[in-house]
Amino acid sequence: MLLLYLTTLLFAAGCTHYRDLPSGTRTQVCPVEKQEVRIPILPMEEAPPADYVIGKNDVLYISINGKSEYTVGATGAGNNKVQGSRVDGTGNINVPMVGAIPVAGLTVGQAQKRIEDVARKYFADPWVVIEIAEYKSRPLYLLGQFKVPGTYYLDRPLNLLQGVTLGNGFDTSANLRGARLIRDKKIVPVDVYDLLTRGDASQNVWLKPGDSIYVPDNLNRMVFIFGAVKKAGPLSIPAGGLNLAQAVAAADLRDTGYDIRYVRIIRSLSTTRGELLVVDFEKMLRGEALPFPLTDGDVVYVPKSAFGNWNDALAELLPSLQLISALLQPFVNAKYLMK
Repeated sequence: MLLLYLTTLLFAAGCTHYRDLPSGTRTQVCPVEKQEVRIPILPMEEAPPADYVIGKNDVLYISINGKSEYTVGATGAGNNKVQGSRVDGTGNINVPMVGAIPVAGLTVGQAQKRIEDVARKYFADPWVVIEIAEYKSRPLYLLGQFKVPGTYYLDRPLNLLQGVTLGNGFDTSANLRGARLIRDKKIVPVDVYDLLTRGDASQNVWLKPGDSIYVPDNLNRMVFIFGAVKKAGPLSIPAGGLNLAQAVAAADLRDTGYDIRYVRIIRSLSTTRGELLVVDFEKMLRGEALPFPLTDGDVVYVPKSAFGNWNDALAELLPSLQLISALLQPFVNAKYLMK
């Protein structure tokens, strides 16, 4: 009955406020209680329109009345000339003998009609054909451990899975649990790991221009320890692994002013899933419990007193986490730092 009661407490708490979680109730296995935390995923949107919308830096091939001389050579990558006219930074296309015509934000069909309307000043009953010679206005950035990282361009609506496949797979050091979609400098609450390993279609959101998909490596694994220690900050995980006792020893407990009965750990499982753990480290020191192994990205907090709860721990942790946000797992960033 006691175990059932504790389990009910763990999973009844919401994602914003956390109850104090008793620790050390299952010492024969490990003195840990845990609470799963989830971030609401991005709502699935309707598919974007299939018609491509012209944007700045796109290159258009334009023919008026079947004559290609109304398109000039545009400078491409490496100063190579491509057949077509580039949409300039103001969204205009410069058509010889016709002038500058705003086309950014239009579909190909809409741009054809607009150029036809302008061309009527110079031609009787003009007809216009437009083709997109180069898609350059809707970038997608594949960063990290892709086999072929780089800048790609959305020439049609693409979802997250289709965007990932542009990178031609991952190298052997890829850390898929840490993979993330970044939009407007924020981590999007979608789970790339669950999409790729479990086929969770609810995570397969539509990509937008400027999105980045980042897959880190698993070579520089580390944990972070804060609170009542002399050497707060990141700790590298050696090849043989790292447990809580080793981490606390490396961080060096303060001489006084700490409570190791309620050591708290934030653990990332993926971008949208994590765990809040409470560990009775004192029982481990007395030899009454097994060592507790840490995993990549764990955030460890050693309380400075016996008083306080998860909200107090998070309030003290946040300023330190903000200073090292680039090193943290996406779950910690998305849940606690990117408000």
